Amino acid sequence: MTKKINIAVIGVGRWGVHWLRVVSEHSQVNLAAVVEPNRERLEVVKRQYKLSDDVLLTTEWQALQNLPELDGVIIATPAATHYSLIADALHWGLHVLAEKPLTIDPRKCRELCDLAEQQQRILMVDHTYLFHPVVERGKIIIESGELGNLRYGYATRTHLGPVRQDVDALWDLAIHDIAIFNTWIGESPVKVQATGKTWLQGVSDLVWATLTYPSGFEAYIHLCWLNNDKQRRLGVVGSQGSLIFDEMLVNAPLTLLKGEFEVQGNSYIPINQSQQVLELEKAEPLKKVFQCFLECVEANTSPVISSGRVGTELVQILTALSESLNQGGISVVVL
Repeated sequence: MTKKINIAVIGVGRWGVHWLRVVSEHSQVNLAAVVEPNRERLEVVKRQYKLSDDVLLTTEWQALQNLPELDGVIIATPAATHYSLIADALHWGLHVLAEKPLTIDPRKCRELCDLAEQQQRILMVDHTYLFHPVVERGKIIIESGELGNLRYGYATRTHLGPVRQDVDALWDLAIHDIAIFNTWIGESPVKVQATGKTWLQGVSDLVWATLTYPSGFEAYIHLCWLNNDKQRRLGVVGSQGSLIFDEMLVNAPLTLLKGEFEVQGNSYIPINQSQQVLELEKAEPLKKVFQCFLECVEANTSPVISSGRVGTELVQILTALSESLNQGGISVVVL
């Protein structure tokens, strides 16, 4: 990079502060502005991150419209606000890195992707797991054929909170596992089903989702924010082994379990069994997301891994799952 890229961070809540840290620490980036509707919150982050007086701190989004030499924005606000903020930024000629989901409406997602292309600006979505060393290594393992013929996948994402008021457990949690399955399998589901239970506030606190892929591979996902048993676990099972991503095992998150059956008469005997904890690159996924965004801005080329189109596809899948959930678990084709 020949000159520093000027970035503004929009929203410094629970996740936005991570972006503030990453942007502030990057040697080739200038934090130009922070936008946050809560004035007290602005003062807190200014002290906490020792922000220079040169950084514009404002409660008004429109203040960025005429900010000199601003190159791009990171939008870490509630999903319901994304469409208008992203559309404004693109119209102002800014590159955009938005939190997931891109929006909550596939049609609006497509409109934003079209607008970014018309404006010749980058639109990228922060699907952080797609930059996780575990997901990157897992994709290589699966593509190598080490698991044999892929059979099915499963994932569990549970904890006691945080409970959201704006969306249900499906929209809050499922996008991570769907993104990983799509990446590892190299396909996108063609039909989905979902059922759920509601206990707290009128939206589903528990969701069971099924994804069916063109190859016949199926993935089963368990989501709940009302479960004391915190799990972040995903597996893919093949004819010769299984690959397990267990985020709770900090020192050994990715394990390759090998094994298959040998037929002896009427019996199936397990053979070639082994367990290997896989070594991984040491890297913070969020920093890799940001570096990818910066490289795309500099080259003005759309990201391959987590573009607006990828984000749109994931919103289409969630929308189909919501339709199934709201209609008692019927099978819904992903459009």
